[in-house]
Parts: sequence; C-alpha cells; structure tokens
Amino acid sequence: MDSFKTPPPQETKLHFLDYWRIIRIRKAIIITVFLITAIIATAVTFILPESFASTARILVEPDVSNISMGEERSVAQAGYDPFFLQTTYELIQSQAVLSNVVNTLNLNVEWGKKYFNGETLKTIEAIEFLKRRMHLDTVRNTKYITVTVFSEDKNDAARLANAVAQAYQDYRLQQRSELASAGIEVLQKQFEAEENEIQTVQSNVDNLRKTLNITDFDPNSYSPTPTLTQADLQRLAEQKVEQQKLYKQLQTRLNELGNYTTNQLRDILPTAMADTALAGLLDKLHTAEQDYVVMTNDYNPTNNMNVVRVKSEIDELNHQIDDRVAGIMAGLDSAVKEQKAALDAFAAAVEEAKTNDQAEYFRGMPYWQKKRELERKLEFHRLLAAKIETEQLSLEIPKTAMVQITDPATPADNPVKPNKTLNIALGLVFGLVMGIGLAFFIEYLDTSVKTIDDVERAFQAPVLGVIPQNVGFLADEGTESTHAEAYRVLRTNMLFSRKDDKLNSLVVVSAGAGEGKSTTALNLATVFAHTGQRVLLVDSDLRRPTLHKMLRVSNNIGLTNYLLKQNALAEVIQTTSVPLLDFMASGKLPNSSMGVLGSLPMKDMIAELKQRYDFIFFDSPPILGVSDASILASEVDLVLQVIQYRRYPQPMNIRAKQMIEKVGGNFIGIVLNNINVSQDESYYYYTGYYHDYAPHGEEEQPVPAQDQNAPDDADEGGIKQKY
Repeated sequence: MDSFKTPPPQETKLHFLDYWRIIRIRKAIIITVFLITAIIATAVTFILPESFASTARILVEPDVSNISMGEERSVAQAGYDPFFLQTTYELIQSQAVLSNVVNTLNLNVEWGKKYFNGETLKTIEAIEFLKRRMHLDTVRNTKYITVTVFSEDKNDAARLANAVAQAYQDYRLQQRSELASAGIEVLQKQFEAEENEIQTVQSNVDNLRKTLNITDFDPNSYSPTPTLTQADLQRLAEQKVEQQKLYKQLQTRLNELGNYTTNQLRDILPTAMADTALAGLLDKLHTAEQDYVVMTNDYNPTNNMNVVRVKSEIDELNHQIDDRVAGIMAGLDSAVKEQKAALDAFAAAVEEAKTNDQAEYFRGMPYWQKKRELERKLEFHRLLAAKIETEQLSLEIPKTAMVQITDPATPADNPVKPNKTLNIALGLVFGLVMGIGLAFFIEYLDTSVKTIDDVERAFQAPVLGVIPQNVGFLADEGTESTHAEAYRVLRTNMLFSRKDDKLNSLVVVSAGAGEGKSTTALNLATVFAHTGQRVLLVDSDLRRPTLHKMLRVSNNIGLTNYLLKQNALAEVIQTTSVPLLDFMASGKLPNSSMGVLGSLPMKDMIAELKQRYDFIFFDSPPILGVSDASILASEVDLVLQVIQYRRYPQPMNIRAKQMIEKVGGNFIGIVLNNINVSQDESYYYYTGYYHDYAPHGEEEQPVPAQDQNAPDDADEGGIKQKY
C-alpha cells in the first residue's frame, strides 16, 4: 500500500510571469468580481442619501473674569493646552450641553416624526442620535474648536451646528455666573469675619502702646526708632577705623624713638617730628660751637672772657636741647595715651547706644508684632474688598471672551456624503483587489495539473506531448494541419522512449473521464498510419465506447465478439478511411462478458496482433473507475497516460500512475491534453511553432468544435457520427 502514497509536493518559487499567467488564466473571475464590485459600489453610491455638513468655529478660554487679578490673568494668557481642549470636547458632547440643544430645537418630536415613525424620542436617545451626526475637531496648536454637524438638509445642518455652539457658550456663561455668585457670597462672609478680627487686633495694639509707653509717630513703622541709625553706625565705624589707625601710628613712632639715647634723639627727632623749638636750639648750638672753635684758635679758652661766655652759652643750649628732647618724648607718650583713651571711650559709647536700642526693641516687641499683624490683616481685608468689587462688576459685564463663536455655520452648497468619485474609485480598486485575490485563492485551492514542471516534479515522469485545445480527428482536419504536428511530436517522443523496437502495443489511459484519451489514441494511430506503418486501433472501453462514432463505423461486432468466440479475428477488424489504419470496435457487451479483458484469449489476441501489425493502440476506460484499464496496462507493452489541463487534482493523476506501476505496466510518459495556449503563454514554446510551420498554401477543412470537459461517450473524440 505504500506505493499509493502521494509524495509531498516540492516547494517552488514563483516568477513574475507565473503571477501574470494566473491573472490571464483567471481573468474571467477577476473581470466578473471587478464588474460586480464596481456596479455595487456605483449603485450604493447613488442610492445613499446625500448628506450636507455645516461647521461652526468657536474660540474657547479657561474660566476667568474679564476683570481679573494677576494669577488669573496669567492663566488666561497661557498657551495651547491639549488637556483643556480635550476636556472641552467631552463637555460639548455631554448631556448637560446637548440636552439644551434637544430641548431648544424640540428635536425629540422633530426627529421622532422624521426618523422613528412619529414616536417621540427620549432626551438621551435624541442626544445619542445628535452625537452620531456631530464631529468635533481642533485647529492645530490653537484654542479653536470646530463643531461639524451632518444632515440631509443643508439648512438643518447649519441650524444644528450653531445651536450646539450656542448651547456650549450659554452653559459656560451660566456656570461662570453661578460660580462667581457663590464665590462672592463666600468672600463677603470672609470679609465680615476679617473686620471683626481687625477690630480685636486694633484694640490690642492700642492697649500695648499705652502699657509699654511706646512712642510711635510713624504709622508705617513696625519697629522703634533707633538711637543710632544705620548711617550713624556706618559713620561711627569709619571714625573708629581712622582713630585706630592714628593710635597705631603714634604707638609705633613711640616704640621706635624709645630705643634711642638722648644724643641720638637730637639727630633723629628733627627729621622724625616737625618741632621748630628744637630745630632753633640746634641751630643756635651749631652757631655757638662754630664761634667757640674760631675763638679758641685766637684766644686762651681759660683767660678770655668771650671764650668763657661762648662756652657757657654752649652748655646752656645743650641743657635746653636735652630738656626739649625729653619734653617731646613725654608729649608723644601722652598723645598715645590720650588717643587710646579716646578710642576706648568711642567704642564704649557706640556699644552703649546699641545696647539701649536693643533693649528698647525687646521692650516694645509685643506692640510691634501686633502692629505688623494688624497691617497684614488690613492688607488682606483690602484685597478681599477689591476682589468682591471685581467679581460683582464682572457679573454685570458679558464674559463672552471665554467662548466666542467666531465663525457661525452657514448652509453648504454641495453635499459631503457620499463622495461619489472617491466611493466609485475605491469600489473599482477594491473590486480589482478582490478579483485578483479570489483568482489567486482559487489558484491556490486548484491542485490540478497546470504546467509541465508540475507534471515532471510530481509524477517523476517525462511529458511526451502537449496537445492544444479544440483538436478533432486528424483525418478530417488534414495531415498537414497544425494539430497534426503536435501528435507527430508525441509519436517521435514515444518512439524514443521505447527501450526495444519489439514493444509495439500501447494502451492510452487516464485517471478520470473526459480527459481526451480516446481522441489521443485515434490521432496517434492516424499519425503512425501516415508514416506508412500498419496500425490497428482497438476500442477496449467496453462500457462506454466512442471510437466507432469518431470513425463513423459500426459497433455491432468487435472485441467482445472475438473474445467470446462468436466471430473470427478477421471478421471483427474493420478498415477505415485512413490508409493502413484498421479498427476493432468494442462490440456489444453482454452481462456475461465482464472481465473478458483479463482472459487468456485476450492475451493470445494481443500476441497475434503484434505479429500482424506494426503498432496496436488500445483505448481504455478511466483507470480509477473500473479494473479494465489496469488489466490492459499489465498485458500490453507500453502505457501512455493522458492528463487534461486543469481538470482533475494532481493526487488523482498520481494515483493512476501508481496503479499502472503496481500492476506491472510499462509506463513511458504523459500527454498533457486540452492546453489553452491563448491563456497560458508558457505553452507557446511547445505548441506555438506548430502554427508557424503549418502549410499556408493549402486550404484546410473546418474543424468541428468540441468540449473536452464533457463525458467520454459524448465528445471525447470531438467527432459526431453521421448516419
């Protein structure tokens, strides 16, 4: 049983031409689906009612008053806010807004009469019906929202769009008024409570002022007036720095001069300190010393009175200079001490002033804290008063800036639905896609034989011949017809496929009925006869014989009569109109002759015919229908299988081949029959040249049309018997 298993098909890659071939072959399906879809799309487009669209454009802003304070104004001036716009979308489509549209325009009754057989709609039903006819959108990166409404009446579409925009504006204004009124009431209560608290705090401030004896003449002051202002402290700090600098200079000079002797100080002090008295004494001493030197050169220093006098004067000047140096040093030391005392007194005075100011501040702190608290409450009280006044004024001013209907809807001139051009174009495209898709789907489901490659890959057998469509009896068409060349090619390939020249009996089989095996056997025998060989054609399809009709001979006696020994072999063989071609009809098939093809007389007859004729061709019934074909395949030398193009699934034909091999038949190849060359150009290479090389000077006889898809007994051969 393993021999009957169908081998798995090998995967193949499709070329572009393969796709084009499928489209050409299935073009009838593609065109049909395309036309049906196009007609339906066109009909539906023209049947659908027209719909008009009207659009109202509104500008939306957050809820703020026309007169607003800083924080609200900053919110109002904010830029694009997608969350606010999305919230606005939902609000426009909410029941709170659309219910006003339904009630204002009485849409419950109007739409009930128009669309629901006069039944009044519920408000929620009318809202849902309106939402299905409404579309909201935004202008990119702006606060504009468009409200588009669709309707069969262009005026009704504009009316509904404007009504929705107006209802949303009224709802926003109403909500703002209600919120503002409630806010004003809360602010007024807060204002009154603040007034009571201010009176209490004011009383506490007055009591503390009296109790603490606070002097406060500046109503804008929230701390005691200090003894030393900040400017005073800065000025005193600068003075302190200058005094410290002067003290350090004097101290440094005193320390430096204290390291010298009196005689050294005589020379240093005139340059270190500007003292006129010391300078005068030093000048006099210098003069006296010069006079003394001059006199001692002329006179005796001990006896001359002038010398003695000058000497006394020098001694007195030295004594005065020493006293002056000592006085200067004492004065410098006193100046250092005085500067130190002044610096200490200055610092003490400043610290005392600071201490007094700090003590005064802490003493009056309760008063100043209460005063600051009173000022804060007064400021908040003033803000509340301003806010209440602003909100009260805003209630009286229209707040249309929150929602502005900038572009009211107007009736449209042309309908927007259906878009006839677009719908028909989409219908055409969709129809084409559907047609091509259906064609490829059918091609995918079609497992029949399509190409020679399919046959050779699946059957592992050669294709010996390719026969085109509308082939008739070659004797009627003429020996030089284009179809005759196809059979001559088949004859040549068959002869080369024989392994021995003695193999001259052949049976033509097929998997199912109507595949053209009878026509193939007849024309193949005719081609062999045309080559000068003696040929016998045997109609061994005992149940549905057709060859006698094609050859226009009688079927009264034939194969069954010989096998049942009713007639001699010479009596059952008939001549035909084709020279060298003899014919043995099937004969009448009695019920008692079932299985005669497998009898010994059948084998003896075949052996005898092989001696008399060059070639014997047997026609057979479908091999999968009855057992006769299998018996014939086992008895003759060669078996040729006919497969009709795109008729039966490949597994069926493969099983027929397996049955031939199972009974021991000598399978030599396959004939592809009924090829539509006009649809499948890939077969042009096998059949197109027949037309190119056919004789053009001779007039050919007309070929009767035939349908290869009909049953074997009616039109397998394509020739009707004439009586």
